[in-house]
Amino acid sequence: MPTRTWIVAWAVAAIVVGIGAALYTRFDAPVALHAGTSLPKPRPIGEFSLVNQDGGPFVRATLEDRWSLVFTGFTHCPDLCPTTLAFLASLRSRVPGDGLQVVFVTVDPQRDTPERIAEYLAHFDAGFVGATGTDEEIERFTRALGLAQVRNPGVGGEYTVDHSTALVLIDPKARVAGYFQPPHDADVLAADLAPLAKGDAPL
Repeated sequence: MPTRTWIVAWAVAAIVVGIGAALYTRFDAPVALHAGTSLPKPRPIGEFSLVNQDGGPFVRATLEDRWSLVFTGFTHCPDLCPTTLAFLASLRSRVPGDGLQVVFVTVDPQRDTPERIAEYLAHFDAGFVGATGTDEEIERFTRALGLAQVRNPGVGGEYTVDHSTALVLIDPKARVAGYFQPPHDADVLAADLAPLAKGDAPL
């Protein structure tokens, strides 16, 4: 093969390798978080089937094409859940545009119907997405996120639910990208999320 052809072939190969490396870096490198912990490599979430607060489907595709922050809880939670949702409402107002989706997934589907969740979330932010479903599907979803919950029986049929308190960061390819553990600093967390929501940081 002539020398010129070899040079052209080598240049094309170098370009292909460079593009591949750039794509790997963009889609698989961990995000830089100061308020949380990023995974060394984003972890894909499998298929699941839940229902949103409007009665429509909440599935894996709902988490695609934008960054999401997921919090699990229940509407009868006395303190932690309303405090966290109020914090998330304030945080969302600090992140520009519509690039961040805040999702509340109940761990108490027996009491938290779509209507109940819609009414509950309206007290915090009308833009929040809520989800419920069967015990099995909720367990499937929370397990994929690395979260857990335990129902504790009370008196007279009442009960409460112990659940994870982490905020889970999901990337636009529906993969777990990182975790934010309380206590939360709104300024630092907003600084982490704003570049992601605006598309200024790698996926």
